Amino acid sequence: MNKTLVSVALVAACSQSNLVSAETNVSTKGGLKVTSGEHSVQFGGRIQYDYFNTELNGETIDDQFDLRRGRVFVKGNVSSDWHFKVNYNVNGGGTEDMYVRYTGWGGKAVVTVGKQHQAFTLEQLMSSKDIAIIERSAITERYLIGRKDGIQLHGNTERLHYAIGAFSEEEADDTKEEEFGIAGRVAYLPYKSDNGLVHLGASYKDIDDISGSGVELAATSGAFYFQTEFFQQEQDSQQDIDGFYVQLAYTLTGEKRPYKEGVFKRIKPSSKSGAWEVAARFESGDGKFSDIELGSVDAEAYVIGVNYYANDNLKISMSYSQGETAEFNEDGIKDEGKELRASMLLAF
Repeated sequence: MNKTLVSVALVAACSQSNLVSAETNVSTKGGLKVTSGEHSVQFGGRIQYDYFNTELNGETIDDQFDLRRGRVFVKGNVSSDWHFKVNYNVNGGGTEDMYVRYTGWGGKAVVTVGKQHQAFTLEQLMSSKDIAIIERSAITERYLIGRKDGIQLHGNTERLHYAIGAFSEEEADDTKEEEFGIAGRVAYLPYKSDNGLVHLGASYKDIDDISGSGVELAATSGAFYFQTEFFQQEQDSQQDIDGFYVQLAYTLTGEKRPYKEGVFKRIKPSSKSGAWEVAARFESGDGKFSDIELGSVDAEAYVIGVNYYANDNLKISMSYSQGETAEFNEDGIKDEGKELRASMLLAF
């Protein structure tokens, strides 16, 4: 999918719209948003700064501060049916999102064209603002497929969310022929009440010579939040790997974790003093355990963390991780990695 085509589409759509209206509203909630009739444009961003200390077999590997995310975005709509978003990471990541979205068929059938998240895994599709532990699990990191150029059909009902898309694959040779892979996900709420819900989900991918699937189970009950996923993957018809994680969180100040369109959202403080949340996770299997210096291996690890939600925009977190490989190294011991991390995330 050519990013230039998406850019041209955005410009063309904007050029066809009269953004000047007798009544213009300005809001600073969630960034700077200007609305005029059916048209709107919103500017915002995200800054996440981390401190981390890592050890491998008792030896300190890293001890430093790091600008983890520095994003700016512009999004809006040029009519009630046509929307757009451009999200850029100024910290070296480049363009992360650039798409046009059509909503004219209603919320049950939405089409998004451009660079976007592929529909695979619950935790990956949750924003970094919303996850209960600073780092996504090593299992998720190993099996995720992130963002690619493509076209996706997705939608929601009261209890069901679905998404299916075709996305550009990495070029394996110099033919320059455009090839596509697929990714899809479905999530369903078999139980939903004012006090909680149960979430079931499944994902499938076949892209870049990698096929895989995942299943999800999550639930909330008052201030409690539970989440687990299992993944299996086959690459080049040779390498079969799998892994899982189990995670539990509890909001000490009593707030419930929101849910919207197949994913869980961040805690919203109910008072000016903010909200506190504690979380723990266990993960096992083939994963990307780079955060604790083990790399992409078969390993087990646990994480404990705490979050302070000062308000709807500021989140301060701390976590401690420790794990070891399943196999013995050449010295006859299992490699052991540790990480202490603190993070401040400001979204506006």
